[in-house]
Amino acid sequence: MDLRKLKTLIDLVQQSDIAELEITEGEERVRISRFGSQQAAPVMMQAAPSLLAQPMAAAANLDPAPEAVAVVIDPLKSPMVGTFYRAATPGGKPFVEVGQAVKAGETLCIIEAMKLLNEIESDRDGVIKTILVENGQPVEFDQPLFEIV
Repeated sequence: MDLRKLKTLIDLVQQSDIAELEITEGEERVRISRFGSQQAAPVMMQAAPSLLAQPMAAAANLDPAPEAVAVVIDPLKSPMVGTFYRAATPGGKPFVEVGQAVKAGETLCIIEAMKLLNEIESDRDGVIKTILVENGQPVEFDQPLFEIV
């Protein structure tokens, strides 16, 4: 899901009196709650961008599918400004791929900043759901890099 569209939904919930918004279409589901538990992120999702094309009024009236399961997604963010590299050498094998299981402390990528190569490690165990940055792309501080579920 495009993070900008997700941010728009979050802003809509924050600016209204809605405590929780849940959009379900088939097996895909987005749930945004103003009040979350202390251990869960306020945004829970398993969705596709097609959900955002629905009018918000119609989406709010959808009944959730009982078999749909929400997945907490808290993206791993860049700790610095620099250039994102998926592999240790140009043309080399990437550190991780989508669908790969990772352990806390495992190297996910390199960010080059001021001619220094900084290995970025996973902060938790999980599976790489999405790689949000292209190889060689500049990244900003706190920019989401990976979705790990």
